[in-house]
Amino acid sequence: MSLWTAEAIAAATGGAASAGFAVSGVAFDSREVGAGDLFVALSGEATDGHRFLDQAYAQGAAGALVSQAEERSHVRVADTFAALEDLGRAARARTAARIVGITGSVGKTSAKEALYACLERGWRGAVHRSVKSYNNHTGVPLSLARMPAEVRAGVFEMGMNHPGELAHLTTLVRPHVALITAIAPAHTEFFPDESAIADAKGEIFQGLEPGGVAIVPFDSPHRDRLIAAARPHAERIVTFGLDKAADVHALEMMRVAAGTYVTARLGGRELSFTLSQPGLHWVSNALGVLAAVDAVGGDLGLAGLALADLGGLAGRGARFTVAAGEGQATVIDESYNANPASMRATLAVLAQEPGRHLAVLGEMRELGEGSAGYHAGLAEPVRAAKVETAILVGEAMRPLAEALAAQVDIVHVPDASTALDTLRATIAPGDVVLVKGSNGVGLSRLVAALRGG
Repeated sequence: MSLWTAEAIAAATGGAASAGFAVSGVAFDSREVGAGDLFVALSGEATDGHRFLDQAYAQGAAGALVSQAEERSHVRVADTFAALEDLGRAARARTAARIVGITGSVGKTSAKEALYACLERGWRGAVHRSVKSYNNHTGVPLSLARMPAEVRAGVFEMGMNHPGELAHLTTLVRPHVALITAIAPAHTEFFPDESAIADAKGEIFQGLEPGGVAIVPFDSPHRDRLIAAARPHAERIVTFGLDKAADVHALEMMRVAAGTYVTARLGGRELSFTLSQPGLHWVSNALGVLAAVDAVGGDLGLAGLALADLGGLAGRGARFTVAAGEGQATVIDESYNANPASMRATLAVLAQEPGRHLAVLGEMRELGEGSAGYHAGLAEPVRAAKVETAILVGEAMRPLAEALAAQVDIVHVPDASTALDTLRATIAPGDVVLVKGSNGVGLSRLVAALRGG
């Protein structure tokens, strides 16, 4: 079945179709175009998607959304970005699916993937989600435009780094359920304080559909602020967390070989399950996910099974082994991104691992004037994790290097390539290596090189 016909695209966007055609997917990155896709030729400051039309058609695009003259099958509009948003709105309008929007300073992609797995377990083939971290002003409408009309549920991640961004994105997604995972220092370069970050995240509730449910982290110091933001828009507010006063909370947690065994209470019900991911931050995420499953009418028992089977996500906790001398070492891949809260959480996971602990830690970006303090503040978690050697990457890591001097073996390097060389010269059999840093540091390339041998 087609996702969109040329006629439907033209009706949604106010454009003019060159001919009849149908598409089975939507992409705005020409490198991701597959057979039968609609290629959206976005025009930006850095490049113009119209330059890649030949490549898109060569890779099998069935049509394109363009704002310039084009001879091949297309829908022509005045503005391709506005048209992409319109296509996303049309996709949202035509479905009867239950929609969940997820945001937070940390954990939103992991929570999105976990919620998708939980719902997919019960509604096979009938759950849609945003892929990768397509959570910004272009990623969200693209993810909506990709949603088939017949799905039973849609799960959408929404991110921001400035006030007002979520207020707009949530009007596109129009969630029935809005979940905030956690509030933490992130993008502080653009906010005066953490309360302002909480306010910006709370904008997600403004798009709730009538009868909507707001899911709020109980353990957050900004809980009451988030509840106040949700109250005008939500029919029901559900809290989750490790504290027993939360609506959804953990009664019991026990570390097991497969992860964490959790007994959770949801109102008057209890659910016991094994969470395949270690760490208290993952327990908290799972409780929020279960609250969302319950809110959309999913099967909690099947959700528990899905959480047990949930594998580590690339860049967000995936584990693999590499050759080290005459044996092997374990790598924990947290290379996708970092802020002070997620650094502390993953260092706490490392602390529980057997073996010698190494850490490749990349600088945390977009922290503004407080950057030096945030980096130096990681000294205690690094020590608590019993890190024997810390390879610190980037100039912003200098305050941490100074704070750890004479306490931990420190190697401060300028880039990921040098960090890789240092790690290869240091790693030994039985080691456990945590790799984490802001995405721009490029530690994902270090991880890829390790995986490739």
